[in-house]
Amino acid sequence: MDGGNEISSGPRLITDGEWAGWRTWSGMDPFEDQSGPFYFRQDDDGRVTAAFRAEKKHMNGGGFMHGGCMMTFADFSLFAIAWKELIDSRAVTVSLNGEFVGPAKTGDLVTATGEVIRAGGSLLFIRGLISTGTGPMLNFSGVVKKIRPRV
Repeated sequence: MDGGNEISSGPRLITDGEWAGWRTWSGMDPFEDQSGPFYFRQDDDGRVTAAFRAEKKHMNGGGFMHGGCMMTFADFSLFAIAWKELIDSRAVTVSLNGEFVGPAKTGDLVTATGEVIRAGGSLLFIRGLISTGTGPMLNFSGVVKKIRPRV
């Protein structure tokens, strides 16, 4: 959602297929649409999980997930984790940090979980972990800034 995309229209609920019951912002961020598709859902306890299925297009020359794909998914995950705090807002990523700690391969279910550490007036501080079923891939943290619409 980096780049000031609207959150106000809300994420679209998927109603069929593997991702039934998940949400996405498809059609709002051309880069993420090309890179994903990425999805998220919130459980009954309020915990958000973002996810996608690793495809060949996500891999590097060595056959493992490209670091740029992991960071793109981390950026999406910042907004998914904080989606309730961002309703009716426009926002941009102002900081994104990550440490690569493991691989993913084609076919893996890649997930991200995390938490909003602090939500101030315009800045949200978020941290998370991207994993596969076999272990962690990327530890990440970021700052998202709510912005006012241009007049």
